[in-house]
Amino acid sequence: MDKLFSALSLCKKAGALTAGFDAVCADAQKGRAKLVLFASDLSPKTRKRAVHLCEGACPLRDIPLGQDTIARITRRPVGVLAVTSQDLAALCLAGLPDEEELV
Repeated sequence: MDKLFSALSLCKKAGALTAGFDAVCADAQKGRAKLVLFASDLSPKTRKRAVHLCEGACPLRDIPLGQDTIARITRRPVGVLAVTSQDLAALCLAGLPDEEELV
């Protein structure tokens, strides 16, 4: 989990992290998002809407970090994140436990 947290921090510093439902869905629909991540405590309704709007645009993954932990990076609690750099998306995926892609 520390590896993922560090990767997300690096994404934020590089300007390659989009936070928040509306901004992430817009990035995914415009093709800018390379990876969409869902917080572990995201509401099922919000997750379902985000999956519906972002599916097919890029990989979608659940992460083992809650919104309070993510807030240490983004300065506000958010449940949906997008990584907009292909290299940094690969780094984030490497920090996740091995599991199947959502969509």
